[in-house]
Amino acid sequence: MAAQILAVVTFLVMFLMIMLEVFERQTVTMICGLFTLVVVFGFCMHDINAVKETLNVHSIFTMEFWHTSGAAEESSGINWATIIFIAGMMIMVEGMASSGFFRWLCMRLAKQVHYKMVPVFLVFLVMSFVLSMFIDSITVILFLATATVELAKLLKFNPVPMILSEIFCANLGGSATMCGDPPNIIIGTSLGYSFFDFLGNTGLIALISFAVIVPYFLLVFKKDLKSKATAEDFANMPAPESAISSKKDFAFSCIIFAIAVVLLITHANTGFTVAFIGVVVSVLTLLAAGKKIPELMKRFDYKTLVFFIGLFVVVGGLEQTGVLKVVAGFIERISHGNAMLMVAIIIWLSAITSAFVDNIPFAATMLPVIKTLSASSGIQLSTLAWALSMGTDIGGNATPIGASANVVGTAAAAKAGHPVSWGKYCKYAVPATIIVLVISTVYIFAVYL
Repeated sequence: MAAQILAVVTFLVMFLMIMLEVFERQTVTMICGLFTLVVVFGFCMHDINAVKETLNVHSIFTMEFWHTSGAAEESSGINWATIIFIAGMMIMVEGMASSGFFRWLCMRLAKQVHYKMVPVFLVFLVMSFVLSMFIDSITVILFLATATVELAKLLKFNPVPMILSEIFCANLGGSATMCGDPPNIIIGTSLGYSFFDFLGNTGLIALISFAVIVPYFLLVFKKDLKSKATAEDFANMPAPESAISSKKDFAFSCIIFAIAVVLLITHANTGFTVAFIGVVVSVLTLLAAGKKIPELMKRFDYKTLVFFIGLFVVVGGLEQTGVLKVVAGFIERISHGNAMLMVAIIIWLSAITSAFVDNIPFAATMLPVIKTLSASSGIQLSTLAWALSMGTDIGGNATPIGASANVVGTAAAAKAGHPVSWGKYCKYAVPATIIVLVISTVYIFAVYL
């Protein structure tokens, strides 16, 4: 009990310190992570295995870490696959940026829509939603956030509203398919659902939600979607080709990005894990960079990776002390026998929990719970699975730390000189999250119950 209380208190303190922004967030998560390892696991639990499982270093040296047979990855503690994958994607994106790829893309898009802000905004949101159905949302946001920052320099506008909208749409698109978001992979592989099972169920919910959310963002960011560039600026806009610093580097960037996309789309069939893909694209980028490696690595955002490591350790404390199982058990106890109440609790409690803790272990913890609920209540297991999927996928949108894409996107904005506070993020993301959760709840009630 003492370990559980300390684990919860540590998480709440970390959460509060990140919100107050007194110290850099990676410093906060690392200190809280160290406290979890030493005090919670060491002094309270006297459990060296909890430390080993949370640090999870041994997983890196297994064959399954690099190539799997398709089984769900339910690792505990630090998700090194995610860390390595993000690191690899960051290196790739830096290489693409140095070749002028993103500046070229933005100039090309802006020219196609005659430098009008609203059409550009809509194009980027559609790209975010659609790409995230097939490619990990982390990659999509790394790509789009960097492109948005470049576009903001050209058209002289604040990139934060567009980046926040892209983050939300990326997570929403990820909920539509089995390969779009990690919890969906766990749910699908554990329960035997296919890509098309998700597409025909959560995919329809996501599409309806996207049709509602885009007007919402257009409305709340109406005043921000204005360019400060003058008519003279537009007339003197350089040709998109002028952004390419080196045709050779540009070609290599396009090839490496294409390889990354193909590997990500086919990784469920090939068995190559995201960690393997991250290493491949980073090695290819560094080989292409040659003498420019020191310059490229100087821009590498190591602080975001440190932040993730600390966050994983603190959430591992909640997992190892059984706090997540207590949450899952709570659902089982209070919803017994009432189908609508059961679905509502699964969606909303999953969403609230996933807004603050990693949704991967929570989804894995909830799987046996929904199986038990389905068997005891007679409700179709698939109905509870779609509720769990939407709750865990969408809930992460509500806070800056709720999903990996949120952390990566806000970090890209901050790196470009546009830091996003907790208050600003939640002001727009929380209402949008509630809207999608309401749509999900009503849809599941109407179609499945």
